[in-house]
Amino acid sequence: MPGTVLLLAASPVGRGRLVDAAAVLPVLAAVAPAVLAGTDTANVVELADPLDPQAVLTRLRAAAAAPGPLTLFVTGQLQLDRRQRLPHLALARTTPATVRYTAFPWHWFREELRLRPPGSTALVLDLHADADTWEQLRAEPLDCGRGIALYGRIAPPAGRRAVGRPAYMKAVATVLRSGHRPPLERLHEQALARLAGEREDPGLVVTTPAPVPAADPHAELTAAVEAGRHADADALAARWEEAAARVHGPGSAEALHWKEVRADLAMLAGEPVRSCRTWLAVAAARLAAGQAPDEPAVEAAVDRAHHQWGRIDDRARARELGPALVELRSRVPGRRQGALEDVRGRLSRLESDQLVK
Repeated sequence: MPGTVLLLAASPVGRGRLVDAAAVLPVLAAVAPAVLAGTDTANVVELADPLDPQAVLTRLRAAAAAPGPLTLFVTGQLQLDRRQRLPHLALARTTPATVRYTAFPWHWFREELRLRPPGSTALVLDLHADADTWEQLRAEPLDCGRGIALYGRIAPPAGRRAVGRPAYMKAVATVLRSGHRPPLERLHEQALARLAGEREDPGLVVTTPAPVPAADPHAELTAAVEAGRHADADALAARWEEAAARVHGPGSAEALHWKEVRADLAMLAGEPVRSCRTWLAVAAARLAAGQAPDEPAVEAAVDRAHHQWGRIDDRARARELGPALVELRSRVPGRRQGALEDVRGRLSRLESDQLVK
């Protein structure tokens, strides 16, 4: 089965740049796609110094939905947003004051990759952190979600006004240019050995091998979706949701996880009405449980409900769900400017059309 590779290199333009991330892309691009992916054939998507976090999200979402192995090579710098102090991948227009709106939230990687079968996804990272982020990461490692193989390094801040080098990723690319991709653990070791030879400080070394796939229900769900058995996939997820609700309670993290899985399955089945309705229920449940409107999980639920609502062709169903989305958007504005106005505007047009008829 063909593999998929996403090459992402991002760092701010100007004084806030900690690393020349895009400098590594020509070296990686010189590697054959099949070698980058570790498969017989592969599709490669390249993002160089992107401007918009939503554009990165779109490419990541498409890569995560592709069948077969997925490898992400991510080079750049991490910064914390001032409100929640969550790590973000800084993009071209990111400044310390605009991290929340112009950078890519790290937890979006976890959200978009969570339905992939265990062992099918790998992240290779070469990241630089500013002083504030560096201190936090020493105590709170990056979380990419379960089932993801993670290899790389996070470098400490370079000297004052110095721009760091993506030395780890260049070492990875150099090894791969031999025409063979060793197992990722071995590739990681070889890259670190090259850094040592160059007397480069590796910083925080990141290693999380992928788990061995087992009787995991997410893998079974993925197989059902890939076979087009969407009803079977939803029925399986529903059983897990019911079991989680019995054991942990209907508002528990375990039950909400399976409700989110069912919302994603509805999206994959091409049923935006069901997906939107389920995401609205997830968001309402999280808020009712006391989670803050700017919690990542709450924002993600409302954003996905909004996205699916926009894909509903049945005007009557869109009118039916619109008021609930407006109410939630009023409480959870999210990161996209004008999101509430977008919902209100479309709902107003839908209602006007109804009156004309």
